[in-house]
Amino acid sequence: MLLGSLVEVSRDVGSTRSRTRKIELLAVALATLADHERDIGIAYLAGEPRQDRLDLGPAAVMGVEVPPAETASLTIADVDASLQRIADVAAGTGSRTRRIDLLAQLLRRATADEQPWLRALVLRELRQGSLEGILVQAIARTSGVPEAAIRRAAMLTGDLRRTAEAAMTGGAQALAAFRLQVGVPLQPMLASTATDVGSALDGLGEVVLEAKLDGARVQLHRSGDAIHVYTRSLQEITHRVPEVVDAARSLAVSQVVLDGEVIAFDADGRPRPFQDTMQRFGRENDADDVRARVPLEVRFFDVLHLDDRDVLDEPLRMRREVLRRVVPEELRVEGMTVAASDLDATTAFVAHVLRSGHEGAMVKDLDAPYEAGRRGSSWRKLKPVHTLDLVVLAAEWGSGRRRGWLSNLHLGARADGGEGFVMLGKTFKGLTDAVLTWQTEALLERETHRDGHVVHVRPELVVEVALDGLVRSTRYPGGLALRFARVRGYRSDKTPDEADPLAAAQAIHRGERLPLG
Repeated sequence: MLLGSLVEVSRDVGSTRSRTRKIELLAVALATLADHERDIGIAYLAGEPRQDRLDLGPAAVMGVEVPPAETASLTIADVDASLQRIADVAAGTGSRTRRIDLLAQLLRRATADEQPWLRALVLRELRQGSLEGILVQAIARTSGVPEAAIRRAAMLTGDLRRTAEAAMTGGAQALAAFRLQVGVPLQPMLASTATDVGSALDGLGEVVLEAKLDGARVQLHRSGDAIHVYTRSLQEITHRVPEVVDAARSLAVSQVVLDGEVIAFDADGRPRPFQDTMQRFGRENDADDVRARVPLEVRFFDVLHLDDRDVLDEPLRMRREVLRRVVPEELRVEGMTVAASDLDATTAFVAHVLRSGHEGAMVKDLDAPYEAGRRGSSWRKLKPVHTLDLVVLAAEWGSGRRRGWLSNLHLGARADGGEGFVMLGKTFKGLTDAVLTWQTEALLERETHRDGHVVHVRPELVVEVALDGLVRSTRYPGGLALRFARVRGYRSDKTPDEADPLAAAQAIHRGERLPLG
């Protein structure tokens, strides 16, 4: 296939909003690929080169200026061969210059339309709208294999190119042979969001309720003495979490794949702020020093494989039995089983986990399998939404499509004693164009002074803000910062003296103000 043809498909896919049209375009392109091009073509349609590393940064890629070719002659196989030569350049003196020279040779063979596409491909910055989910549907259409079979195989292998090759050459039978591989991470199962107990339980039968920990998702793979720990984005972080490795070694198993959460607790057993966990989780160096100051603990809530047997397709009810058998209680997430009709028991459990300092609860269908990489209705996260009435202290000029509007709001609560306001954070979320227009005019009328792009205003406007909670912060004088705040609306019926005090925010942070109704 000529590169120009694929660039045209990429442009057409990126320019249409119709999912059906995207799938049609991708399916035609997949059907056009020759056998030896399929691996390359699928990678490019997914927006990435086939090579793992090219060691060319934005400055190098954008700095290569060569005249484009007059006519299209490059094939996608030519491009892949050129990129492979770049990837094969050995590290050392002159290696960067050699890579840039090879890139220049490739760009000289590309037309004016192909050059910017190639640059974006090399930088993995293609924005063409062909997300993996759409490619899965296109592969299903082209191969005639059910979409569910393709999605499951891609989930198990972590390789859409390998999955597509098997689907197109061996059909559903070839895909059925794929099994979970211990040591190869899977995309985690995700949950939909519910904001109240009733919607969290709607349509379900028997469920398990679990504490929703405000930590970092991890996936543990153990095969004998080999232990690997992966993040939600499938990055390996085994060296950063020795506590998880120790927990894995303590289990009486030969092979296991577990899903869980890493979190830091204080001396009283309450979860520490999310940023404390991430301080440890994100550190590459000084692990021993940081471990002493911020020890992590792991809590597992699901099992996907045990001793040469995949269990992810089994219902959660059975997987929980397996989990209880192999993971001790102190390493499991707190939970209980209830009927979905039992609103009182569910409400009591949610109140309990909130008072314990957790951010909410998980509601899971006991009859559902583990749907890796999917956000379905069988798992629902119940994160009750808090609200605060806060005062606008300043606003920042917007950028992009919000240019010309005052957008990012600086929000404050009434200070202790009622004198002045204490800033708790910022948000630009939840603002419609109509609100932005009114807000800009209203704030400019109250302007007191400017500090760069920040317009400070008289504290006269009260806005209702929804938030997931608050975290400790040294950035703001109140010691707290809003988490995931979004504007619900301006409260013209309230004066600044009727805004919420700092004490209200502190009560939410301590788990003393529960929005359960």
